[in-house]
Amino acid sequence: MEDLEEKLFEDFDNYSDALEYYALEPDLEEKVHLGVAHWVSLVLCCLAFVLGIPGNAIVIWFTGFKWKKTVSTLWFLNLAIADFIFLLFLPLYISYVAMNFHWPFGSWLCKANSFIAQLNMFASVFFLTVISLDRYFHLIHPVLSQRHRTLKNSLLVTLFVWLLAFLMGGPTLYFRDVLESNNHILCYTNYHEHDPDLTLLRHHILTWVKVTAGYLFPLLTMSVCYLCLIFKVKKRSTLVSSKHFWTILAVVTAFLICWTPYHLFSIWELTIHHTGSFHQVLQAGIPLSTGLAFLNSCLNPILYVLISKKFQVHFRASVAEILKYTLWEVSCSGTVSEQLKNSETRTQCLLETAQ
Repeated sequence: MEDLEEKLFEDFDNYSDALEYYALEPDLEEKVHLGVAHWVSLVLCCLAFVLGIPGNAIVIWFTGFKWKKTVSTLWFLNLAIADFIFLLFLPLYISYVAMNFHWPFGSWLCKANSFIAQLNMFASVFFLTVISLDRYFHLIHPVLSQRHRTLKNSLLVTLFVWLLAFLMGGPTLYFRDVLESNNHILCYTNYHEHDPDLTLLRHHILTWVKVTAGYLFPLLTMSVCYLCLIFKVKKRSTLVSSKHFWTILAVVTAFLICWTPYHLFSIWELTIHHTGSFHQVLQAGIPLSTGLAFLNSCLNPILYVLISKKFQVHFRASVAEILKYTLWEVSCSGTVSEQLKNSETRTQCLLETAQ
């Protein structure tokens, strides 16, 4: 058993399967390089958490409870839910990296945390793709869109997206495991403990499925949809506001910037099975690309909802309403002595409330 643990720890010096990178005893130069990469990754993750939790919560509040239920609000609601659930688990990953990849939270949370990360990646990307297709058909094929673009059909698509995301993230629940040695616990992907060939095969298959379904196909779909939109609009000589154009450009650019490095390093990591070249590059690149990918969870509400005039109007109105109610509570409350001395004011406030 000890020989097996030593071998597994040696394997972590070579590859990690993307979500985190562990090196047992790097040299001094590597430590400095690795430390900087991890600190930057932690900053990105903390930024995603701080901005993403309130941002996605606001989106969920408006699209789920305040606005009228429409096809568009349904897409935005589910996109925000996927990001919000992931961000709730993000402190576990932040703690894991901050403690030098020590996982004290148990096997179940190891599986759950990694599964939620995969679920968010697939669900977010799939909903971004659905939003792109919906915009395309709504603007380019309005008759077809009006016939089939119903809330009932949208709910079916939503259920299908979540089911597909669950299936894509399912292998993580099976392969994720913990390994303890010398009071240090790792949360890692255990493809197989005894068969290197099977480990290599599973690693390759799951990585290429993730890259194809979670990046290449959505990117191709989004690009085609938005390019067709721009081409059709220009062909019809319709004036396109610069804001609309830059919104589309920002969506595609954010997707490229956040997810391209993550998937490139995931593919690059496959080569570590055959050669130790570029070991240091992978050690720095994987945590940085992971943090950048996680940052996308706080950008989605900004790019898709917060820039809309409708959201801005509703947000300002709600803030004004909250401030008005808060000020009213302050004016109608106070210490017991103040309330006794100002019973008339209190009575007037209660009368205003009843009205």
